[in-house]
Amino acid sequence: MRTLCAILLFASAAAAQHNQLTQKEKAEGWTLLFDGKSFDGWEDPTRKTPPGDSFVIADGCLMATRKPRFNEDLFTRERFENFELVFDWRISEAGNSGVKYRIQDHLWVDDPPGTKFEDQVALAYKNRVTKRPEKGHDYVVGFEYQCIDDEGHPDGRRGGSHGSGALYDTVAPVTRAAKPVGEFNSSRLLVNGSHVEHWLNGVKVVDADLSSSVVALSAAKRWGPDSKVYELLVKQPVKRGRISLQNHNDDAWFRNLKIRTLR
Repeated sequence: MRTLCAILLFASAAAAQHNQLTQKEKAEGWTLLFDGKSFDGWEDPTRKTPPGDSFVIADGCLMATRKPRFNEDLFTRERFENFELVFDWRISEAGNSGVKYRIQDHLWVDDPPGTKFEDQVALAYKNRVTKRPEKGHDYVVGFEYQCIDDEGHPDGRRGGSHGSGALYDTVAPVTRAAKPVGEFNSSRLLVNGSHVEHWLNGVKVVDADLSSSVVALSAAKRWGPDSKVYELLVKQPVKRGRISLQNHNDDAWFRNLKIRTLR
């Protein structure tokens, strides 16, 4: 009985250490983006009209939910330009998610059967919805730190620029550094001007330039050089924007989100 109590006390103490800033982090200029119990600092989906359920708070995490009413990202209220972000994430089996940054736009997309996704986005730009609809999903135009089950999700098994830690669809991680599905990973994202770094479990897996031809080539390959998405990703007119956690219709957990501004 004493052993069980000791284990429970240890687990409780460990949980209490999450979603907090140390004195050293405070002195270094870090800000806590999630307090472990509320949507403070985030655009609460439950307060939108109509309300959404794409994210809930569970076990001290911001949790993306499977099959929500609206498939939409969770956005920070504050906007950031040059910053360093750290966060822990865990993905469900065969799950997919990510963290989006340097966001240029987001819009509501319908998904008629048999229509290519890129064509859906083009149609959404042509017939843009100005009010929150009764159904649909939100597409966020920006750059993504990929969080995925590398073994169980088809995109994860594809690897390359679709694997965990990648600059999604643009730059592949130099090595596979994700932990087994179900375990928490520790990530670091640095955005300074056009220079970005993705770190995963202590390993720098991506070092890239958002103004390079690599971005233009990957955007052209997927979207076409005449598309609105291509234009936004290449020109990046929005330098100071929100950060979002992605709901990709799979369960995913985020905690210990901390950010500091770079001068």
